[in-house]
Amino acid sequence: MTDLRRPMNEEDRLERKTRVLILGIGFGAIVGLVSSYLYTRAAEETDSSDSAAPRTVSTGQLLAILLAILGVVRQVAELGKPKKPGKK
Repeated sequence: MTDLRRPMNEEDRLERKTRVLILGIGFGAIVGLVSSYLYTRAAEETDSSDSAAPRTVSTGQLLAILLAILGVVRQVAELGKPKKPGKK
């Protein structure tokens, strides 16, 4: 673990960046897996018969999901920025 009182050298920065990227990949994979599982489970619960056609996802629903994901990504990106003086 690095000492927070001393400046980070290039090796420490690379190690930290690698660790954050690996955690991000793992978290994204887990969220994607859980989302896919919940989607398929909900689709299976609503299909009472095999003759019914599977429900399609509308373009509007996909856009709403995309905008929500972009909002979360933006908030995560803001976490890495230093706090501005005067804000809590």
